[in-house]
Amino acid sequence: MLEIRDLRAWHGAAQALFGVSLTVGRGELVVLQGLNGAGKSTLLQAIMGIGPRVEGVVRYQNESILELPSYRRALRGLGYVPEDRRLFTALTVQENLLIAARRGAASVLAQRQEQVLQLFPALKTMLQRSAAHMSGGEQQMLSIARTLMTGPSLLLLDEPCEGIAPVLVASIRDALLSLKAQGLSMLVAEQNGILTARADRVITLTAQTALDT
Repeated sequence: MLEIRDLRAWHGAAQALFGVSLTVGRGELVVLQGLNGAGKSTLLQAIMGIGPRVEGVVRYQNESILELPSYRRALRGLGYVPEDRRLFTALTVQENLLIAARRGAASVLAQRQEQVLQLFPALKTMLQRSAAHMSGGEQQMLSIARTLMTGPSLLLLDEPCEGIAPVLVASIRDALLSLKAQGLSMLVAEQNGILTARADRVITLTAQTALDT
């Protein structure tokens, strides 16, 4: 699904990634670990085509996407859940879900919404609630659900369980494991080890490179 080779990235003049190489296979859950500042968020942004200046190889489904803008990468099936969620807080839960969905038959969008609500049943009772009036964990569930409305083939998640209540961490973990069981490929940056035991592989990102374990 994804091949990264000798990837280097810069924020302005500051180099943030030094020769990172990794792969994500079809249906794999790959966990990306590393200390703060090691470049986990930068790596996910580089794959998605936002933020840093990048050199190296980024191949998705056997095609180079390094020169593609982020929206073209999304159209090809990359989904990205940023650490800061980036919800439309003035909109309701349902509006956030629908605004993310690609154009298609109403029946397809309704089915997709039903699928994400099955993953996150707590959102069913909040469809008309403003995203601004949700807890951090509820917003994180909505952020993941909104990205799933685009129908991704590979999901990139940046610290999905960081700073939220333990009961909601468990809900998010279970939802991600359910997606893995359904065959969705995922690259997840996380520090707390919630998914490590169930991951196909764990990659440790250091200040210089990535070590596949």
